[in-house]
Amino acid sequence: MADRGRFGPYGGSFAPETLMAPLTRLAAAFSEARKDARFRAEFDAALRDYAGRPTPLFLAARLSEDAGGAKILFKREDLLHTGAHKINNAIGQALLARRMGKTRLIAETGAGQHGVATATVAAWLGFDCVVYMGSEDTRRQAVNVARMRRLGAEVREVEAGSKTLKDAINEAMRDWSESSATTHYVLGSALGPHPYPSMVAWFHRAIGREARAQCLRRWKKLPKAVVACVGGGSNAIGIFQAFLRDRVGLWGVEAGGRGPALGDHAARFAGGRIGILHGTRTWVLQDPEGQIAPTHSVSAGLDYPAVGPQHAALREARRVRYVSIGDAEALAAFDATTRREGIVPALESAHAIAFALRLARSLRKRDLLLVNLSGRGDKDLAEVERLESE
Repeated sequence: MADRGRFGPYGGSFAPETLMAPLTRLAAAFSEARKDARFRAEFDAALRDYAGRPTPLFLAARLSEDAGGAKILFKREDLLHTGAHKINNAIGQALLARRMGKTRLIAETGAGQHGVATATVAAWLGFDCVVYMGSEDTRRQAVNVARMRRLGAEVREVEAGSKTLKDAINEAMRDWSESSATTHYVLGSALGPHPYPSMVAWFHRAIGREARAQCLRRWKKLPKAVVACVGGGSNAIGIFQAFLRDRVGLWGVEAGGRGPALGDHAARFAGGRIGILHGTRTWVLQDPEGQIAPTHSVSAGLDYPAVGPQHAALREARRVRYVSIGDAEALAAFDATTRREGIVPALESAHAIAFALRLARSLRKRDLLLVNLSGRGDKDLAEVERLESE
């Protein structure tokens, strides 16, 4: 866990002056809540009764057979209420916001799953809700936009910049700086200024705890490797943290997009350098002048120019290895998982599956390879069909 928001040289709180007081109050409220047995019990009950935890561990037998190596297991976060791991964090932050006396939630979203999760808990707990989303992402994720609006949230399309997640975060932070007296910003990934990276990781810790216990209970051993996709990095840190002290290989998979040229991918560790974005020090894709570089990925949820600061520290410590998978290979994994296992994965998760298929071939048949299936892909079907028709 970070010390005052620092993960070695990464993290911190590089926020505008108008946000420093709200961030300080939020850090204090989270620190107090996580020590409060009543809050933890309320959160655990909501995860169980509302979100649908624990999620199962599924042996993808046909994909394992195709790969010809290790047994591939899916941690089925796609089966949670709203269809992705994002609901864990949305519930946790909404309960914290209610404890702080807030009446309004705002959020940003790329692929739409975090926006849907926030709109859902806002409807459930009675908050007003506004979700910021880049207009390019609203086009790619129209189904989730309709879901958010049906749930009662106002979706504000962002036309600035690249019209994707980075620009949606800018607008959400601008809103929060003007409305923090009544509003809580439900940041959706393990990034941003302190306390968000630590707080989001804590609200997702059930993913790894469950998966580790399920492996030991059913298979009597731990997996040889754990694989998760990494945009901001919330699902990855959620599952990795339970295995950090084990002799288990950990792999984060970034978006390799169309190729290695700047602007054609979102692989921060492959083409970025250390910088500051959205209040945290981490690895960022930048042009030679230090400006934030444009990004590309077939997956809206991985199309972000920076990575969560804890991932930067884990990479520097050589505890987690980070690789990238391109659009074409992710789309192939999306199709294979759908046709061979009857599971439509989110395009984000398809990046992790694509790498797992490669890695499985290098492992023994008795080994286990655990993949965090972070969300379902209904939202991506229209975009996949559009791309296939081109």
